[in-house]
Amino acid sequence: MNFHLASFKAAYGTSSQLPPSTGPEISFAGRSNVGKSSLLNKLMYRKGLAKVSQTPGKTATINFYDVDGHDFVDLPGYGYAKVAKSEKGRWSELIEGYFNQDRNFALVVSLIDIRHDPSALDLHMVNFLLEADLPFAIALTKADKLSKQQINKQRAAIRKALALPRDREIPIVVTSSESGAGVDELRTLISRALAE
Repeated sequence: MNFHLASFKAAYGTSSQLPPSTGPEISFAGRSNVGKSSLLNKLMYRKGLAKVSQTPGKTATINFYDVDGHDFVDLPGYGYAKVAKSEKGRWSELIEGYFNQDRNFALVVSLIDIRHDPSALDLHMVNFLLEADLPFAIALTKADKLSKQQINKQRAAIRKALALPRDREIPIVVTSSESGAGVDELRTLISRALAE
């Protein structure tokens, strides 16, 4: 799969506007400020395809990208405190509305900041993915901010906090959109998921 062939497709503000799935989709979910746009840009070999904002909570739409004929779906970041309740409600409607549709979920990439323990919303997202039996992987972001020793310690602590089942293989990839660490591994996982 050629990740260089990437372009913005469309943005949707409500789940009812979403077009039906036309093929397997790769979705990206994570809290505001987790570095989702930066990681997407790194995956797609682009600097500004996914808009990176200095203000968390800016992605208020579901954004679709065409990557070599496949849909990459960037879900709005969740859990940013400074957003009005009405806006939070719209975000959760968007995210839940997306997952409640009959879509072709090839892989959901759940992003968690490696520097912190998973938030209640991170746990909620991972539990939802487990209960819905959706194929997913965890991408731990911002690894360039920690030493190798801290990375190993945090990776183990996060795995434990998420209480992932032993009978199901859920990949955990340590990534950095700064250094590019883990990005090739993530590309491999995505390519494999799309080929299945």
